[in-house]
Amino acid sequence: MCLGIPGRIVAISDPDAMLAVVDVSGVRRTVDVVCVAQESAPLEELIGVWVLVHVGFAMSRIDEEEAAATLKVLAEIGEMDGEMEALRTGSLDLLPQAN
Repeated sequence: MCLGIPGRIVAISDPDAMLAVVDVSGVRRTVDVVCVAQESAPLEELIGVWVLVHVGFAMSRIDEEEAAATLKVLAEIGEMDGEMEALRTGSLDLLPQAN
């Protein structure tokens, strides 16, 4: 398993709990965004932001180019299938799957 897989925040699911929905190549999961949220900005400003996701947390912000490059490398080294399966089954993170 890699340290993080790129995903794009597509919705805020629970602002009080600091949870957002992240799309990783078509698979959506709920993740904690406390590490990437800015204290003075509303969480809605995170929608559209690319992040690295690991064990249910958006760990850091990344730009779209870095996200694409990381996804490409994961595919090239054969790690993408495993990461996507872990994401689909929930073993990549600890939070419930988004609808």
